[in-house]
Amino acid sequence: MNVKVYNQDGAEVGTVELNPSVFGVEPNEALVHQYVVNYRARQRQGNAHTKTRSDIRGGGKKPWRQKGTGRARAGTSRSPLWRGGGTVFGPKTRLYGYEMPKKMKKVAIRSVFSDKATAERIKVLDQISFDAIKTKSVVSMLGKLDLNGKKCLILDEGRNDNCALSCRNLQAVKYSRAALANGYDLLNADYLLVTKAGLEKVVEVFG
Repeated sequence: MNVKVYNQDGAEVGTVELNPSVFGVEPNEALVHQYVVNYRARQRQGNAHTKTRSDIRGGGKKPWRQKGTGRARAGTSRSPLWRGGGTVFGPKTRLYGYEMPKKMKKVAIRSVFSDKATAERIKVLDQISFDAIKTKSVVSMLGKLDLNGKKCLILDEGRNDNCALSCRNLQAVKYSRAALANGYDLLNADYLLVTKAGLEKVVEVFG
């Protein structure tokens, strides 16, 4: 599959072929769903933590003798039955995500890339280069590519601090290095803006 290559001014400067090993596979929807569920689970903090009776300070002394008082037996004032006692079956610090094989992750990511390619939602740029950190520069570039108002994910190779920092104030635009692209961000974007260098890196990493 061949796609057009544009420059930052929106002018067509050539074409490039999308590697079928990444952009021409049959999408596996079930695997993509599993990937997204796992990704979102891993974003949860999971830091809620309650104390059991053994975690609460005090309660070492037996409140009253075992027999002869007419009251129920009690060994500690930190029992879950008492006010100020421990919590039974409360939440504990945990990780909600689970391990997913790398090969399965790659198949899921290739599925998303292929779906975007089939839907013609991938635009290739020869390069992205800004002289300074300006949000206006990104907005201008997207306008020339007819992408204003669209959720876009920009993939580039190497460090491009000016571009990354210029995207920070745009809610619908996200920047990522091509090698670190994840399936959730790819799926969430309406369009992918990939530089030629980023495209080569995508094929190298996920091909």
